[in-house]
Formats: sequence, C-alpha cells, structure tokens
Amino acid sequence: MAHDLPRLRVNVFPGGFNWPLFVGNDLGFFRRHGIEIEIQSTTGSVAQMTDFAAGRFDIAMTAFDNIVAYVEGQGEAPIGAQPDFCAFLGSDSSFLSLVGLAEVADCADLRNRSVSVDAATTGYAFVLFDMLERAGLGAGDYAVAKVGGMVQRFDDLRRGGHAATMLSAPYDLLAQQAGLRVLARLDGPYQGNVAAARRSWAENHAEELAAFVRGYVSAIGWLYDRGNAEEACRVLVQHVPGIAPGLAQASYPVLLDPARGFFRDGQIQRDAAHVVLDLRARYGRGGGALRDPWAYVDLRYWALAQQ
Repeated sequence: MAHDLPRLRVNVFPGGFNWPLFVGNDLGFFRRHGIEIEIQSTTGSVAQMTDFAAGRFDIAMTAFDNIVAYVEGQGEAPIGAQPDFCAFLGSDSSFLSLVGLAEVADCADLRNRSVSVDAATTGYAFVLFDMLERAGLGAGDYAVAKVGGMVQRFDDLRRGGHAATMLSAPYDLLAQQAGLRVLARLDGPYQGNVAAARRSWAENHAEELAAFVRGYVSAIGWLYDRGNAEEACRVLVQHVPGIAPGLAQASYPVLLDPARGFFRDGQIQRDAAHVVLDLRARYGRGGGALRDPWAYVDLRYWALAQQ
C-alpha cells in the first residue's frame, strides 16, 4: 500500500525547475519505484543549508555550488564545513537569466546600481559576477544585496527594489510579462540544480535514494514526451503560483529543450561541474583551485538505480 512506503522529505526552492518532482509525485512515478516524497519549500540557501545540516529533511534540491561551498567551509550560513554533504543526481543547467528593470538597457548599465542575490558567497551569485565582469564591471562598480530565494528576488525586482537579479525559467518569462528586461542568459555548460543528501544518512538509505533517482528520471522521460505536454502544463500551473496556462506552455520548450533542458539521465555532468568549480575559485572565499568535482559527488546511488 502507498501509505506503507518509505517517505523522503525533499527540500526545494519554489519554481518551475521542480517540474519533475511535481510530475513524479502527482502521477505516481515515485510510488511506482517504492517511495513517497514530501516536498518542502525553502526561503533561501542559508535556511536550506542550515536545515540540511540539522537533518530536518532528507534530500536537498539545490545548486551544485551550494554543496561545494558548504563541503569546503565557504558557505554563507554559520554552520562550518559540512563534509557530509554530497550530490547524487544532476537535474539541469539552471535555466538562468540576468533580468533587470525596464530602464536598464544592458549589463553595463548596472554600473553604480544594486543587484540582488540569494547569498553573496554561494549559488548563482558567481554566475552573476561573471556576467557583469564580461560586461566590463568589477566588484566595486555595483552593490550586492542579499534578498533571498527566487520568489523573494522576483518580487523585489517587480517592486523596483534593486536593479537586476538572476532568475531561472519560468521566472524570466514572468518577468518579461511584467515589463522587465532579460539582459543576458547563461550559455554553455553549467551544473545547476542537483539532488543532494548527507553521506551518513545516504549510506543507510541506498535503496530509497536509488528509487528517487528512478522516479525522477522516469518523470523527466514522461515530460519529454510531447504527447504529455498538455497534462504536464496543467501540473505546472497547479504547483507554481502566478503561472497561467499560456505561460506554462511557453515554459515547455525552454525547460524541455532537447539540448538544454532537464538532463534526461539524471547524471551530474563533469564538464559542467568544472565550470562551477572554476567560478568558485575566482569569486569564492577560498581564492584558489578546488578538488575534482567528484569529491563533492557520490555516484553509487545513481549507479544502483541503473540495476
């Protein structure tokens, strides 16, 4: 019976990038593989990583950089190094865009303005800093304000609180609907969202994590089937506030682009993970080269899911 299945608590940032979780839960993909999931929302990475370290949930859907940062003791939350954290599944490349107020013409126009981030030392802040550096802006040319997760930053931008922020699809589409301007999009390989667990917990729950991988990848496969697009959009509208049916339909070709959409196999991509480490080496507190990407990953559960 479904109520007898192991239940995994999965902590997420609200947004359309949780589409595989929504589908997997609503349409029974996780139950089919022997688990239930309970989706919890977080307000930001500091809260998420603090709760993760305290064991308040089992799986974190989070930026790969967050795992690297906290393993290395470079995280923003005052919880020290967390060598117990590891990523075990790769979801996507983050679908990131830099979005600004309507009067901001381009990235260079952010000089002497403020940009908002979740945390200034983790996550997608380094992607933002790199975009601005490529536009000729150094660290002293703009101010950085810590506002919170995607929802909080999107609301702040709509109110004109800060001049720009990084948003993941479909929030970039929502922003354009609201009259805001997409200034740049992240291009090329980048390991964005991953599923992460605590190593000590994972070793005692290997079968459940393998079932999570199977359910997640099955949900992605279902999403990529164009025959399911109408039902998929209905699920997205149901779970993401502010997403109307038309916007869900516009999100489909972005989040499910054959080349740039969700990773079909759920693998963490080494070349994309290296980009994350390179950005952290440039902008992070450590100020130097980091270990091989697989130092922050445990591939056993993905491998077990293939059996």
